[in-house]
This record gives sequence, C-alpha cells and structure tokens, in this order.
Amino acid sequence: MTFGQTVLLHSSLSSLGHTEGGADTVVAALLGLLGDGGTLVVPSGTSGNSDTSPFYRAAVAGMTPEEVAAFRARMPAYDPGSTPSVLMGRIPERVRTLPKAYRSAHPLTSFAAIGPQADEITREHARDCLLGELSPLSKLYDAKAHVLLLGVGYDRCTAFHLAEYRYRPDPPQRSYRAVVDDGDGRAWCEFVDVHVDDADFWRLGADFEVAGDVRLGWVGAAQARLFALTDAVDYATGWLTTHRTPATY
Repeated sequence: MTFGQTVLLHSSLSSLGHTEGGADTVVAALLGLLGDGGTLVVPSGTSGNSDTSPFYRAAVAGMTPEEVAAFRARMPAYDPGSTPSVLMGRIPERVRTLPKAYRSAHPLTSFAAIGPQADEITREHARDCLLGELSPLSKLYDAKAHVLLLGVGYDRCTAFHLAEYRYRPDPPQRSYRAVVDDGDGRAWCEFVDVHVDDADFWRLGADFEVAGDVRLGWVGAAQARLFALTDAVDYATGWLTTHRTPATY
C-alpha cells in the first residue's frame, strides 16, 4: 500500500491482537500511509434491515408469527447518514462515522469511503445493483484500486462479487427486500438482482493467490494480503466461468 492509492479494506480488528486505541489507531495508521491523495473504502452493509438476508432469518428463528410481525414492524429504514453497518466489524464502522466520510445509498450493500475519491466512488449506487456495474465496486475497478485483506480471508473479498456480474451474460438472479425511506416515510422495497454468493470464494481466493500477484505480510498478529482489484476481478471472472454452472443454483 503506497501514498495516493485507493484501497478497499476488509478487516478484523481482533485478529491484530492488542491494539492500543483500537479501530481509531488502525484507521489513522492506514490514512497516514495513504496520505492526503489516498482514499480508503470499506463495506458498510446493512443486512439488518432486510427480510431476505441470513441475518434476518437467524433473528426470527423460533419466533411465532405474531413476534415476527412485531419484529418486522420495528425494523428501521436505511439512512446512509446514521444506520450502523451490520457484521462488517469495528474498523469499517469507524471509517463510516468519520466526519468527512461518504457513504453510498444502497439499503443492503453500501460502501463508506474517505479521501479525495470518496464522493465519486460512493455516488449513484443503484438500488437494483448490489455489487455490480452500477455499484462502487465498478468505480473501484475503473480507478485501479487495490484490495487489502487485513486479518480476514478471501471469503470476505467483496471484489470477487463484481465477477459474478461479468462471468456470463445471464447470471442467476433472485429477489431482495429492504426497509427504506425515499421521502414518503418508512416502506418496503423489492428488487431483482444477481444472486451473489460467496460460498466458493475461499477456493477462488486460494487459486488466485497461487496464480496472481499478491503481497503477503503481517500487521500485528494478523496476516495481510494486498493485491490489485482489477487482477482479482479479472481472475475471478474466468474462474467462475469454469467452476460455476447453471446446475450450481
């Protein structure tokens, strides 16, 4: 990672071992390395306001129909400025809450960013495009960003999802729902998009690491991997073409 880069970060604070100052220290260090010309991007997804997510299914497991209805009624609408991320970790949440951070508007798969490219990268995230051509991932690809996996594996590599939109002209699709507020109050929205699935990303990542240009190192107790996002997406596009078939879904 060098001065002036745009970096998409996936991280686990606990994997670093004891870190004085916690997420604040890690984010400050990363921003210092990138400098004023660099942009730090993190996933800031909010699966907690969707009833089509694994998070929701786990939350309502064992509830009566009445309890499920009450739970759904309490689910807040997504607000880019205030809705906390879910299951993303403490480092992305720190980036999201920085005073000069920007965040994309997608109610399920938003990204937060800080730096000179943050506004452009997070702007115009189409609702019916979780992680494809009309999402920040496509802009990161065009910007020749790098990916930093800090204490996490390739199963967390969001960049691979962009390849799910590219490896065939008709990738499998499914319906998604989320609670939003488009100016008329809280409401449910539903849309159809690519069926994103990271179940095989660990195998994809292992093959990519053997074939690709991946820089390995250690940050505290955590293993770190740094690589070009374009390399990862291009490799994944070919890999998925070979390893996924219609029978997979």
